[in-house]
Amino acid sequence: MSWNPALDPDCPAGDAVDAIETVIVPRARDLGDFEVRRALPAPKRQMVGPFIFFDQMGPAEFVTGQGIDIRPHPHIGLATVTYLYKGRFHHRDSLGTDQWIEPGAVNLMTAGHGVTHSERIDGEMLKAPYDLFGIQTWIALPEDREDDAAAFVHVPKAELPMLEGEGKQLRLILGTAYGERAPAETPSEMFYADAALEPGAKLPMPDDHEDRGAYVIEGAVASAGRTFEAGQMMVFRPGDKVSLQAGPAGARVLILGGATLNGPRHIWWNFVASSKDRIEAAKEAWREGDWEHGRFRLPPSDNAEFIPLPG
Repeated sequence: MSWNPALDPDCPAGDAVDAIETVIVPRARDLGDFEVRRALPAPKRQMVGPFIFFDQMGPAEFVTGQGIDIRPHPHIGLATVTYLYKGRFHHRDSLGTDQWIEPGAVNLMTAGHGVTHSERIDGEMLKAPYDLFGIQTWIALPEDREDDAAAFVHVPKAELPMLEGEGKQLRLILGTAYGERAPAETPSEMFYADAALEPGAKLPMPDDHEDRGAYVIEGAVASAGRTFEAGQMMVFRPGDKVSLQAGPAGARVLILGGATLNGPRHIWWNFVASSKDRIEAAKEAWREGDWEHGRFRLPPSDNAEFIPLPG
């Protein structure tokens, strides 16, 4: 049986309990130019399925000449997922990828044994004001995939499955849901989708995944007799039939989840691993800074600087 701290055979079932197991109110983090709201990991929930990190970026307004400027930094043991609602930014990595991402598209970078990347606003984007709003998530890798080679996939908006009807528009970002499969290969069973709901529209949560959650981007939704506003994440009890109903102003929600992993994960800085030894080895490799022969390389088109190991 896969690991999930919420699965307890002595728990009451059916109408005896609320269908919503946990409500998460993200913690705000000020990054200087804009605010990030972090929903995962949370005190009561490290993961929802394999999703171990969930950040809402913005909404933010940047004046001319300002923007995100994240220097090259390393990752291990995870896959990063970037999905934007407004704006665009520039991804470069040690695989040689040089890719802008725009609203509705998805960037999936699998770190595996190790990858380095930067995220910047540069070039023509700095010549005028612009807005930025998006979500970044990390997917923890199964233990037998932690040492895989790094990989990167960009899927344009037009190639993601789109389901429409009954007041709903749903774009499948990753994985499988509602009989559809997104193009990018994922390291484990999961689903991740962006749904726009008209006032009163109902969205049933996928019932073929072990762990499921929803994050309200805009508006409000009702579920299990409760109302949830923008900026809240709900985590649902495994096996329950659950639906979301948009409030009078409609709603935008991200739904996510999948199979739980075989155990919790250690997180330190940008590293995720099933053991502390893996974290320590990655720390030492980044500290050494052997970009030619070591474990980590710098992006070929962005190798003039990097973020040092903290502490």
